[in-house]
Amino acid sequence: MSVLHVLLPPLQGTGNDPEWRAWLARGDRLPDIRDARAACVRERFRFSGRAIPAAALRHHCHAGDAASGIWLCADPAYARSEATGARLMACPVHDLSAADADELAAALQPLFDEMAAAPVVDTPSSWCLRLPDGESRAAFTEPAAALGASLADCLPEGDTGRAWRRLFNEAQIALHAHPVNARRAAAGKVPVNALWFWGEGTLPDTVETGLQCVASTDDVLRGLAKMGGAVRLEPLPQAVDAAGGNGDVLLDLDIPGQSDAIPACLPSFRRWLRERRFNVISLVFASGERYRVRYLHGLRFWRRG
Repeated sequence: MSVLHVLLPPLQGTGNDPEWRAWLARGDRLPDIRDARAACVRERFRFSGRAIPAAALRHHCHAGDAASGIWLCADPAYARSEATGARLMACPVHDLSAADADELAAALQPLFDEMAAAPVVDTPSSWCLRLPDGESRAAFTEPAAALGASLADCLPEGDTGRAWRRLFNEAQIALHAHPVNARRAAAGKVPVNALWFWGEGTLPDTVETGLQCVASTDDVLRGLAKMGGAVRLEPLPQAVDAAGGNGDVLLDLDIPGQSDAIPACLPSFRRWLRERRFNVISLVFASGERYRVRYLHGLRFWRRG
């Protein structure tokens, strides 16, 4: 039995299209889950450790040389100053060009000389650090949990976090008057005035998965797919069609800024069930709701969204 596993944005943001809502309502509603995306990832990919080592997996996706060392995401971010402190408002900053990212990383390099590390620009919006062996570990907060929150509540705490709090502040000072941010301000864009540290860990020795294909723009998922031997695709229905085969597929549609486009995927979902491309479509929303839809569920005309 082939299953399509679909990761989606929060349910309330996917539109009020009546056909989309009715189609969902005719499926089986499963119990909600917390940390839905992470839970789904751990369910589909089997590897050692409890946490998902985002930095190592992202870097492995691009460079393939993350097998040794401890890796940490150091993503360009925007923090807004307020009368009582500051808040993280954007992480990552998606509209940063490759040239600007390289220029910012070069300006920040001296801050990392003492720890014998250097910012590695995997993509303009995704940076990482390879930490020296034995580096003390701190409790870092993922961007999704920190967005909109006070920095005082999200930066690493205690003695192990002191060096990272200092580094965060020093990076803000170095970025404040950087020419890249002057150009961004002139263009009406938010400044890159911080680095956000998160996703620490080592690359798993092995990754096992029953997925045939993974369609995602998320380099964490693409890194896991690379290690697990799954085919990597762009997250488009056409790409899933082209993949062929009868195996399980993970389709990641939890893409920033594209929530309203989700109902447009409904014709593909219906066709895949009708043609038995998949026997089941399992949908997991970032807000925790879960649905399981089969072809015969379309006969449940008495259910409405």
